[in-house]
Amino acid sequence: MPDDRSNENRPSPDALLEHAEREGRGRLRIFLGAAPGVGKTYEMLMSGRARLADGIDVVIGVVETHGRRETQTLVEGYEVIPRRKIDYKGRVLDEMDIDAILARRPALVLVDELAHTNAPGSRHPKRYLDVQEILARGIDVYTTLNIQHVESLNDVVAQITRVRVRETVPDSIIDQADDVEIIDLTPDDLIKRLEEGKVYFPNTAQRAIENYFSSGNLTALRELALRRTAQRVDEQLLNHMQSHAIQGPWAAGERVLVCVDARPGGAARIRYARRLADRLRAPWTALHVDTPRSAGMSEEDKDRLATLMRLAEQLGAEVTTIPGQNVAQDIVRHATANNFTHIVVGRPTRSRWRELIEGSLTYDLIRNAGDISVHVISGTERDAEATSRRVKAAAEQKHFQIWPYLLATTYVAGSLAVSAVLDQFLDVRNLAIVFLLAVLTSAVAGGLWPALYACFLSALAFNYFFLEPRYTLTIRDPESIVALAVFLAVAVIASNLAARMQRQAVAARSRARATEDIYLFSRKLAGAGTLDDVLWATAFQIASMLKLRVVLLLPEDGTITVKAGYPPDDTLAEADIAAARWAWEHNRAAGRGADTLPGAKRLYLPLRTGRTAIGVVGLDNDKQGPLLTPEQQRLLDALADQAAVAIERVQLVADVDRAKLAAEADRLRSALLTSISHDLKTPLSAIMGAAGTLKEFAPGLPEPDRAELLSTVIDESERLNRFIANLLDMTKIESGAMEPNYALHYVGDIVGTALNRARKITSEHKIEVDIPPDLPMLKLDPVLFEQVLFNLLDNASKYSPSGSTIRVQGWADNGSVIVQIMDEGPGIPGHDLERVFDTFYRARKGDQVRAGTGLGLSICRGFVESMGGTISAANRTDRTGAAFTIRIPMPAEAPDAGNRGEETSVDRPS
Repeated sequence: MPDDRSNENRPSPDALLEHAEREGRGRLRIFLGAAPGVGKTYEMLMSGRARLADGIDVVIGVVETHGRRETQTLVEGYEVIPRRKIDYKGRVLDEMDIDAILARRPALVLVDELAHTNAPGSRHPKRYLDVQEILARGIDVYTTLNIQHVESLNDVVAQITRVRVRETVPDSIIDQADDVEIIDLTPDDLIKRLEEGKVYFPNTAQRAIENYFSSGNLTALRELALRRTAQRVDEQLLNHMQSHAIQGPWAAGERVLVCVDARPGGAARIRYARRLADRLRAPWTALHVDTPRSAGMSEEDKDRLATLMRLAEQLGAEVTTIPGQNVAQDIVRHATANNFTHIVVGRPTRSRWRELIEGSLTYDLIRNAGDISVHVISGTERDAEATSRRVKAAAEQKHFQIWPYLLATTYVAGSLAVSAVLDQFLDVRNLAIVFLLAVLTSAVAGGLWPALYACFLSALAFNYFFLEPRYTLTIRDPESIVALAVFLAVAVIASNLAARMQRQAVAARSRARATEDIYLFSRKLAGAGTLDDVLWATAFQIASMLKLRVVLLLPEDGTITVKAGYPPDDTLAEADIAAARWAWEHNRAAGRGADTLPGAKRLYLPLRTGRTAIGVVGLDNDKQGPLLTPEQQRLLDALADQAAVAIERVQLVADVDRAKLAAEADRLRSALLTSISHDLKTPLSAIMGAAGTLKEFAPGLPEPDRAELLSTVIDESERLNRFIANLLDMTKIESGAMEPNYALHYVGDIVGTALNRARKITSEHKIEVDIPPDLPMLKLDPVLFEQVLFNLLDNASKYSPSGSTIRVQGWADNGSVIVQIMDEGPGIPGHDLERVFDTFYRARKGDQVRAGTGLGLSICRGFVESMGGTISAANRTDRTGAAFTIRIPMPAEAPDAGNRGEETSVDRPS
């Protein structure tokens, strides 16, 4: 066999291929931060300015300044590509114009917020896809990203912050980056920036500090960002070494490799490797070298090896299996190529004379490891019991089949016919090769025993028909005896080798099918969004691959209950319930074929992850005795591990969502109590004060003063009535009890009613109304729609200065009627445009603005959506002020409203 080490000084083909794929593409630099506000955009703009100073053509594709003055100052001096306007649900959204960038073709483009979701109607749904297209055209890109947006860390971030991030970027984007620059800031400094209003507006910053931006959260996110960056740097170092054929290891970072085989003591080696990796804060890998001898391992050794690989995976190792011939050389070659600095191996267990004949893996590793540290661990036999099987295995049922022997007979007969023809032209000893061909064909088609049968049948035919004296089994010539003996020996050896190759090919095809099924199963689990989907997919996959009936049980209210089954079955006998409960409580197998409660109908096995037990899987069929062969048990272990991880993932997501709902409920409760204490107490105090004054001093009060006090009582009573009505309306919306009373109405009539009702609260403003008389009639509830308009007019009057104009206008557009209310106030902060519709949310306002309950706009959205419409908030583009847009779809057959008069303009004195 040629020495593969001759290839060690050659560059890695994979590394060269990756380098070639980068040719012609733009370079990608990612400015990675642990949280918003650490200075990613600032640093990106500073780096861009440095490139500008070097004469590089740099433009801004999109940069979000978030109102930060220092960021806005840095944008000045750049060429900014105008953004593309997209109309979405009555709102005009700005998105990066990728066509303009490609047409402009700069050397470098700055793109902020890589994880951004583009507006519907854009070329790509995500901004990172825009970036990939720009890179493919040979344009360099600088971009920013927060660590919570990395897809693989989504669950980890949700567990830390109790907030699930919806906008994510695939890890492959970071892997494709040429440079990843970490923008780091200590938690204390970031919190200080928040408090100073350099990240968010003051009211938003305070909520952020109390929730997401706690010191503990920021420290954990900071560690995630540093570790992910270090991982990418390590990959780049490894790629550089492989593409330049540099022999490792370069101890720039520690990496641990543990050798796993079927020898006793493997569990101790794996646990030691985990402890070593923890001490070094290093990644670690469990490696098994699959040699031709592995096919001849006993079932006990195969079980031990599979259990050890599962243990390594549960402890956090990257599990790798490579083919090889010389185990020591293959381990050293893999460790050198992948920059491992430590190898963990077990002590020698063979006797001295076997080591002299077969060699010692441990000593060979120590001699060939070079600069790699080799740790020799003295694992004991005690962990053999931990990895032994606790479930009786079903015997492999191999029925005798006659057809391979009939085929072998046919092959020999064919060889005999060919040899009879060739006998006229060739020496008799050359005819043995023809019979050897029949033996090899029998080995490939039927295996070892049919091949041996063909071997001896060929020897008899060769002797009887071709060796002198012919047609007898007697051999006269001594040379013929030697030829026949050699033929038998070669035939036996060749048939053994061919049969071994046939067994390996069959095993390889079987493993390939199982691997494909497991891969498809993992994809199915990854796409499952609910627990029921995961359980159904798991039950179906196990049942179809193992040909068994399956039930899945999960803990519920202190007990274990059936959640899914295939075929569907939710009834268990008392013995099965006891066995399932015991398997769950003790994390061990129970029931049919197990050591515990073997009288149960089913075999119950725990579903567990590296952290804890998740549930129990029950198996049965119509046969008697043990259920699973050793190979099926190993396959079930692989399926059960994937299912357990998927179930745990769904449960963690549900836990995060419940925690988020609980936090939201606490926030709403606190807001409700605050609102009630203020918004009930204020009008009640005014009513009590005015009523008390009238009661005690009415006779002595002048008539104007008595009228003013009575007006105060009426105004504050109406205010109190509106507040209670809002609470009742919000309760109806959240309980789902809102049922609109639909009828066809002209929008202008309802607008007039709402204006008349809001006359008092809008008395200090000028009202302009532009509702065309020919608008089609709409199918809506007039009471609910009037309340929506009233709340919007109330909101406009609160946030607009006295004497300003409130404009109400309507028009028809693409099968809908749009009603818009605009004011001339300060507008809405950009980050509050969606939040203004949240329950009890109040936008920042000045001291002279009347306090609100935070319910009015939330009620507007609930009422409008209950009538099949939409409502959105935006800032005016012609001047300061907010604009609320209502879109109601036209009915299928909408009669014209008719001529209802001209445009109305109402002026009221300040």
